[in-house]
Amino acid sequence: MANNILTMTNHNFELECKRIHDSLGDLSQLIPSLTCRTLLEKQKLKETFKAIYGEELTSYLQRESLQQDETDFKALVEIFVCRKSSHVLLITQAYQRMFRRQLDQDIIHLDPPHPFQKILVALAASHKAHQVDVNHHISKSDARRLYETGEGGLGAADEAVVLEILSKRSIPQLKQTFLSYKHIYGHDYTKSINRGNYGQFDKALMVVVKCICNPAHYYAKKLYTSIKGETKVFARALVSRAEVDMDEIRRVFKEKYDKELADVICEGLPSGDYRDFLVALATRSCCI
Repeated sequence: MANNILTMTNHNFELECKRIHDSLGDLSQLIPSLTCRTLLEKQKLKETFKAIYGEELTSYLQRESLQQDETDFKALVEIFVCRKSSHVLLITQAYQRMFRRQLDQDIIHLDPPHPFQKILVALAASHKAHQVDVNHHISKSDARRLYETGEGGLGAADEAVVLEILSKRSIPQLKQTFLSYKHIYGHDYTKSINRGNYGQFDKALMVVVKCICNPAHYYAKKLYTSIKGETKVFARALVSRAEVDMDEIRRVFKEKYDKELADVICEGLPSGDYRDFLVALATRSCCI
């Protein structure tokens, strides 16, 4: 892999960045640039793009999720749950530079209020200050608190307790808590949520727990359900996981639906550069 990057000179990278910058309407130009490069080449592209245009390449290509009346709350949950704290910090910094606003404050002041709002604020806080290593004693203690204030008590999840735990624990720590819950009580925490009143807060919490506990299954289902009618949601999910766990998502997708992800894309979208771009992302993750 180290030799691959030597095949492209600095001038080549500059030309490629200019092509990306000038060709957002022409996906035929983007397909080779974004799907068929090694990790080292992509890193060099990102560095060159930022040096030339003063902004992150990923930020330039991503759609906005937080807009009045069009807020994609699940997309925001996925960002906070499926990104490292260092990445979330970069995202919030980029958000402030682009919009001159604080992301967490914009979430707090969303109008009208939304069931995901409190959970998103808690997840945003979890990335600011938390322990680095996973603590099994804490995970067991938090699991017991969730049980005692949920199905072991009144049945419905106690919002205050849930939000406190979400805001004070890292994502790896929360995942361990849900594993401890299953080990102690013999079933997933999602079943505990289902046993409650299953109000709007519980529905939002269910999304968070599923995304934390098994992201490959979460995204496989999301891709399958969104390919017909929600193309933007499908594309965003695919792009966000292309460099993370696409191999595992493809495996789960095939296992759950007995279809190849690439075949579903071809069946669900008309032929053209856009479809080719998504198929390339879904099938060429090994070179991302």
